[in-house]
Amino acid sequence: MYNQDMTNKAAANLRLVRERKPLVHNITNYVVMNYTANALLACGAAPVMAHAAEEVEEMVSLAGALVLNIGTLSIPWIEAMIKAGKRANALHVPVILDPVGAGATALRTDSAKRLIEELSIQVIRGNASEVLSLSRERPGSRTKGVDSVHTVDQVAQMAVALAGELKTVLAVTGVVDLITDGKQTCRVMNGHEMMSHVTGTGCTATAIIGAFLAVEPHPLTAATTGLAYFGLAGEKAAAKASGPGTFQIALLDALYEMKEEELKAGARIQL
Repeated sequence: MYNQDMTNKAAANLRLVRERKPLVHNITNYVVMNYTANALLACGAAPVMAHAAEEVEEMVSLAGALVLNIGTLSIPWIEAMIKAGKRANALHVPVILDPVGAGATALRTDSAKRLIEELSIQVIRGNASEVLSLSRERPGSRTKGVDSVHTVDQVAQMAVALAGELKTVLAVTGVVDLITDGKQTCRVMNGHEMMSHVTGTGCTATAIIGAFLAVEPHPLTAATTGLAYFGLAGEKAAAKASGPGTFQIALLDALYEMKEEELKAGARIQL
């Protein structure tokens, strides 16, 4: 039922992250900076949060991956993202975009589309409504703040077409995550509903994919295996937590404590 080659790859990628400890350069939002940095440390990567336009090109030259997150957007940050992204492209450093709240306001939607147009982005990770807003055919698509008003299944067909059009991997996260490059589609069944009760879990998933992108040359595989690892950690955390507060801490512990064999056995990935 589940693809054993991909679950084996999830364990192998986790091992590589812990062995290589790649630097993941994040230009991300104020809400999640501390938590996503701790999550990257917990999984074995080395985070840096640097958004000043004066240093992003130098910083990204040291990184294994660049994470762009538009959650608390401003014009100077957009320009810093463009500078960092272009330098990353020149150095073949993989880039992942999280279009937080795209579809809610023109600034967010237009900024996400500008980043996609001007940069080579290997993975775009968002909820169903955010991804839908990136389609030229659905310019009126809206989100509810930063929350999705669509399900993954509702946008699955469009996501496949859009991934092919943009020549990138789209990772649409929800109850079941869908990851596609327009030719091949994977689904990740790992996760827990408690993850939707803590702010920034989507942003954290993006950062984890960034760490996996730093060690895995195939973006579809990096996104799929990273989401399986994060989702399984969510399941482990929920089993110990009594509510959102304890879950948030338990999730960091679960990311840190996850054994490779445990991930290999527990990852639920379909192709």
